Amino acid sequence: MSSYSGFKKLRKSQKFNQTFGIVIKWIIAVFLIVFSVFPLVWIISASFNPASTLATQTLIPRNPGLDNYKFLLGNPVFPYFKWLWNSIKITTISTILTLSLTTMAAYAFSRFRFKGRRAMLKGILLIQVFPNLLSIVALFLILTQFGSIIEQIGLDTHLGLIIVYLGGAMGMNIWLMKGYMDTIPRDIDESARVDGATDWQIFTRLILPLLRPILVVIGLLTFIGTYGDFILARTLLKSNEQYTVMVGLQIYTSGMFSQKWGPFAAGALISALPIMIIYFLLQDQIIGGLTRGAVKG
Repeated sequence: MSSYSGFKKLRKSQKFNQTFGIVIKWIIAVFLIVFSVFPLVWIISASFNPASTLATQTLIPRNPGLDNYKFLLGNPVFPYFKWLWNSIKITTISTILTLSLTTMAAYAFSRFRFKGRRAMLKGILLIQVFPNLLSIVALFLILTQFGSIIEQIGLDTHLGLIIVYLGGAMGMNIWLMKGYMDTIPRDIDESARVDGATDWQIFTRLILPLLRPILVVIGLLTFIGTYGDFILARTLLKSNEQYTVMVGLQIYTSGMFSQKWGPFAAGALISALPIMIIYFLLQDQIIGGLTRGAVKG
């Protein structure tokens, strides 16, 4: 009887510990969800607040309306949708070029053996150690000098900004792409060479289709990083017409007595839509691309 009662107490203790653990997990999960969702809910509320101020902002605004969204549509001084188009254009071109150059460079590092290969890989990794903020002054001076020779790639040009983004995105993306490419068996290459395929045919017809998950990951990360950049765009773009959406939204909050937090919130919500759409369309490829690329370096 004593052993049975002891076993019963042990079972009750285990059941209590299990229930207590589940309750704690639920409490933590609910806290994290509220912590993550609250800023979004607050921004949505602010976008419908006609007062356009955060001093009297409440979770449910008084007299909610679409005045802030109408302000974005009909204000020629602040061409919000021009800024949004600039961001989408710059980000799309930068992402496509980054994927193209990164894939070809990673293929060379993964499949070929040439003198200086290891030194170049280490050099690429070493450069990425330094913060990007350290290069802003140098980039500003370089584009200033280039602009005096070729105006299309100088300051206040989208092409110049795209080139800067392209250079900054190459380093870690090459390593990530190479790690994924190393997991693809070399037997595929050797079999294709036996059949008379060239390196370009092997790359485009055999290797490239297998890289779809990691291409999606790198493309999404590059798109998000470029689309959300403020510091480089603010430094290298000068005119109102050339601004990206992140730089343009800053104008709404830069004045001491003319801060427009309502239009700022509405513009922030609209500008988040491209990222959300792309993420939901490609989310199935993200986890596979990240995990498989980390198996082998």
